[in-house]
Formats: sequence, structure tokens, C-alpha cells
Amino acid sequence: MRKKTLILVCLLLVPFAVWSFAAANEEDPLASLSYLTGAFTDLVEKKVNQRLDESDGELLSQIEETGGISANIASTWLEKRMKREDVLEGATGTGVLLLAGGMKVTYGSGAVVDVTAGTVAESGAALVPQHRYLVAEDTAADFTVTSPTAVIDYQGSYTFRDSAAPDYNAMARALRGLHMFRGTTIGYGEGFELEQPATRIQALIMFIRVLGEEDEALAWTGSIPFTDVLDWAKPYVGYAYEKGYTNGCSPTQFLPDMAATAQQYTEFVLRAMGYSSTANTDLSDTLVRALGSGVLTEGECQALGSLDAFRRSELVYISYYALHAALPEGDTLAARLQEKRVFTSEEWRSARELVTTQRL
Repeated sequence: MRKKTLILVCLLLVPFAVWSFAAANEEDPLASLSYLTGAFTDLVEKKVNQRLDESDGELLSQIEETGGISANIASTWLEKRMKREDVLEGATGTGVLLLAGGMKVTYGSGAVVDVTAGTVAESGAALVPQHRYLVAEDTAADFTVTSPTAVIDYQGSYTFRDSAAPDYNAMARALRGLHMFRGTTIGYGEGFELEQPATRIQALIMFIRVLGEEDEALAWTGSIPFTDVLDWAKPYVGYAYEKGYTNGCSPTQFLPDMAATAQQYTEFVLRAMGYSSTANTDLSDTLVRALGSGVLTEGECQALGSLDAFRRSELVYISYYALHAALPEGDTLAARLQEKRVFTSEEWRSARELVTTQRL
């Protein structure tokens, strides 16, 4: 019992010290701003990691013996993809690092410390990406996702509460299992980068996959007039340009990294499904036509029409639900892609099992 008490005291002392020092400001003679943002921050991070590593193993075994604590304990930093309104509940010693997306912290009393900045994060404040946050002594805090998706690292005591918001993360995993969505080389968040704006080249590649023509595109050889397309993307652009699926932004520029819009990608999908053609260049009613053809719901039209930016998460969303929609001839897009052997019926069943949330 004495050993257990000492371990818990060691764990609690560090966040208490962080809170005490972080509450100071540049006018406080006890802690200068340079100390808060320099040596103090380095010391706190080192001590926090040391204490957590030393204590978590023992705490876990004691929790198993006594059953006295219902939260989980992460003894090392773990990563998780989350969706809008998902919550991580943290207690004293919990650490959170926002890698991508938006998140806010709320608590009734005590403090949550931005260890990176050496300041206290006010309740209701948005988390700064790449900053490490620590729940101080005698504090229970909620970390809530405020964007469609987010990626976090976390350590210490935690409990997750899932919301009913659309799960773009699950849709991305579903499309990955169908060989239609591949991540980037980024080292976190499964490489999905759903929080980033969708670009013209990304929209074009997904369009080709929705068509079931990626193999043909990759086998394409030839030359293109565009000087701003990287070698790896030239087969996609060249194939689509030759087929008349897309044009450049000028005689010599394709602008592959320019942000795409929801209307542009939805138009691509409508063309792939046979509800539109390249002859149609007016995209002002694209979402309305998608609603009329059953590709989008009314809620999706409203949400896509009011976006501040078209992200990879929305590109994934449109692509996933387009698979469920009927083609003009009556079958679904998913059935046609199975006929083209883009994916199997078993892969389609497994993909649908991943997505359990409702549509917009």
C-alpha cells in the first residue's frame, strides 16, 4: 500500500507543478516567459514521460487486482483517428497531442496545461496542433473533436465517447479495402490526410478509379502538353486528357495541386455513372442534378454546397456513397465495379461492415 501511494503521488506531483508554474506570467518574478517556453518546457516533458513510464505498469496491475478504476491507461503514446464530436475523457496525468484536424478542451475546475507553450489552456479553448497538453492535478477534462476528422496522440488515463457523426475515417478504410483509396507517405493518421484540401490530381485519380479504369490509365504511354505534372501522375492525366475526361487550366498547365471543389468532383462522379457528360461545362447545378439522380441526399447537397473547403474527407464521402447509388440502367456502381473486377463481392461486404454511421 505504501508503494502504491508513493507511485500515485509521484504521478500527481508533476502536473501540479506544471499548473503552478504555468499560471505565472512574464511579470511574475518566480518564472520568466523565457523559462516557461524554454528550459521549463523541456524539463516538464522529460519528467512527465519519466513518471508515466515508471508508474503505468504498476498502476495497470493494481487496477486489474482491485477493479477500482474504470478508465484505460496508455503507458506509451498511442495514436487514434477520431470524428466530429468524438470525445476523449482525460484525468490527472493524461497527455494529448493534436496531429491534424480541430479539437477543443473543456473542464469544470483545475487546469489543462499547454506544455509546449508553458501556459494554461482555458476551458473551451481550441487545441494548437503539434502542442502537447497535460491534464493537471484534480482535473477531469474532455477533449472534443470540432472538425469532420482529427488525429491525436494520447497517453495516460483515457476513455473515449463516440458520436453519431458521419465516420469519414471508416469510409476511407472501406475504400482502401476496395483498392480505391490509398494514403500518402505521411507518417500518421494511416496516411489518409483527410483533413487536407482535395487537389485536382487527387480528384482525377479517384474519378478514374470510380470508372474502374485505373489499370488502363497506368498502362497509358504517350506525351501530354502540360509541363507542371510530375512523372508519377502523367499516366493518369494523359489517359484522362486523351479520353476527354478532363482538360488543363491552360494550354501548358494542368495545375494538379490546385484545390478541387465539391461541384467539380461530383460532376466527375456523375460522368462516371452516366448521368452527365464532358459536354456539360456548367457546374452551377451539379449538386442538384446529383440529388435528382440519387447520388446525393438533400442533406449532403446542403452540406457540400456550404463548405469552406473541399477536403479529402468529402472526396471519400462522395466516392463511398456513390458506390451504393443506382446507374441509369438500374444496377449499382458497386455492382459494375465488381463486374470489372476492381473488387470482389466479399471485399464489398467487408467494406460496408466498416461504416456504421448514418449519412448526412
